[in-house]
This record gives sequence, structure tokens and C-alpha cells, in this order.
Amino acid sequence: MRDSQPHARRVRAEPKPRRPIGWGRWLALIVLVLVALLVVGAVLLWQRAAAFNEAVSSQPALSMRLFGPFSPERVNILLLGYSDESREGAYLSDSMNVLSIDNTTDATSLIAIPRDIWVEGLPEVPQNMKINEAFRIGFYEGGIENAAELAAVAVTHVTGLPIDGWITLDFQGFRRMVASVGGINIHNPRAFEYTWNQRKFEAGEFQYRFKKGTLKLNGKQALEYARSRYTSLPQESSDFARSVRQQRVLNALRAKVGVGELESLAEALDGHLNTNLSVLDLGALSGKIDVDRRIELREGEVLGATTNTNGQYILIAAGQASTSDYEPLHRYLEGQLSAPLPDPSPSGSPSAAPG
Repeated sequence: MRDSQPHARRVRAEPKPRRPIGWGRWLALIVLVLVALLVVGAVLLWQRAAAFNEAVSSQPALSMRLFGPFSPERVNILLLGYSDESREGAYLSDSMNVLSIDNTTDATSLIAIPRDIWVEGLPEVPQNMKINEAFRIGFYEGGIENAAELAAVAVTHVTGLPIDGWITLDFQGFRRMVASVGGINIHNPRAFEYTWNQRKFEAGEFQYRFKKGTLKLNGKQALEYARSRYTSLPQESSDFARSVRQQRVLNALRAKVGVGELESLAEALDGHLNTNLSVLDLGALSGKIDVDRRIELREGEVLGATTNTNGQYILIAAGQASTSDYEPLHRYLEGQLSAPLPDPSPSGSPSAAPG
């Protein structure tokens, strides 16, 4: 018997159309990708920064004691340049500068410390010395860190400024640092000739020259530009003048160093640059090295020239009550640092007498 009910017709279901991904979902996907890229980039950046910290610093990479939220009101950083055994005058601090930074205003003052200042009355060095000898004495007593610490103690003794951090760099490291970024460009405001021989300097004979204008310097040339003392111009022959040229070199280096150069820079500076600042403090410091004020310790004004018992030329604090009295120099620097900032100089060139 046939079924009287007609069979139900099977209807094939049509697939539902896919809903297009809305702009909100696309935006969320893009944000997730960007976040992932940022995280990966931050990890790679931190790996490079940590490797740099490992190469040059005695502090943990994550520490930040000088430029963090609870940093002191004023921070003084001692910058020391020196020669190693490969050069004459090994471990004498050929270059000594203090960067004094007001953390409340971000104003930076640069104080060039003349190498011939006589240090007397320092318990750590009872035999007395020129201030540039502190680094060498400290090095032979206990290595680079000890050298920098003793130099810092001597600078504090003479200037009255507590040293919160230090950076040391030898000449070979200086050359390698400039070479690692492919050289630097600086503006030299005036031409001058120079020599490395004191006898030729006194005779007015100069073998080398830096022209006025833009200079492209390799590592060797940058080092000579920063160190030249026996020059044809009195304005370029003092420690103060050299500190100004060194500042030009630092600014040119900072302009060329990016994240991509950290690895090569760490390799170039390993064993040549040492500091008790972490990579975080160094990063913060790099944004504060544009100098707002240069303070010169002038001979005949705050320093007097004389000789020690060995007949060596030395500088002492003018108006001191005894050979171990540095109060006049302390008062002078305190007054200079508390004075209003001067108007910016268009050339930034020094007007110092030769030291």
C-alpha cells in the first residue's frame, strides 16, 4: 500500500555568508601586532643595553640612582681621560672635567679641572701631588675603579664638590669609539696649528693644523683635536679650551649613536671605558650634556702659579691661608654654580689664557 502522505522534500541548506571582519576587529588585530613588535623590539633593545652595561659599568643595568625620581638636587659627574702603558705619562688623567647638573632645572655646568692643581692635606695621599697624579696612584694601588675613586676624592678635596659618579676613558678607547660610528663631523670656530713637542711649541714651530669650519674627523684626528695643548693660539692652549673642544666631540658622537650602534660601541669600548653609572643613568646623562655654563678656573684670578720643592710648575688656590687651604676655590665655585645662567654664546668658543 502506497503511503498516502507525500514525501517531504529535502531542501539543501545554503551556507550562510561570512560576516566581514569589521574595522574594530581589524584595528584590534593591528594593535596586537604592533604591541608584539614593540615587545620584541624592547627585548632586543634591552639585550643590547644590558650588554653595553656589562661591558662598561660596575652597576646593575636596572639601577638608577642619580637621575631617577629620588635623585639628589645636584649631581656632579667626573669625566676622566687618560693614557695607558702604550703612551708616555701612563695613567695620568690628561683630561679632567666635572659635569655639574641641577636636576631641578636640568641646567648643566662644565668645570675644567687644570691638571697642575697642587693637592695637599689629603689623608688618602700623604705625600702630596698634582691632581692628575691621583688617578695613577689609585690605579697602581688597586686598578681602574680605585683610580677613579681616588681622583674623585682629590677633586672633591680641591673643589668642595661631592662627586656622585665617574666615567673614565683611555685614549685608545676614544679612537675606537669615534671609529665605531664612522667618524664625526664638528664645527671648529677658528683655525689653529699645533705640535706635540714642547720645545717646538716654545720655538713657534707647528707641524699640524685644524682649519676653520666643518671638520670630518676619524678616531685619530678626533683624539688630537680633543687633546691638543701646544697650539699657535693662546685661546686654544689651556685645559679650559681643550674641555670645550672635547665637548664638541661628545656632542658629535651623541648625534651619531643610536640603538643600532650600541653593540659595536660596547665592543669598541670594552676594556677602555669604565664607569660607576648604570646604562639607565648613562642614558639619562646623555640628554643632559648640552652645556649651559662653562666655569673656568683661571690662573691669576682663582688660581696662582708657583713651583713645588722639586721645581715643578703647580697651581694653588689664590688667597689661601695655607698650602692645604682650598676654601677660596670652594667659595668661588659655589658662587658660580648658584649664579643665573649666562646668555648663550653663538660660537661656544673659549677665551681662556694658556695654562
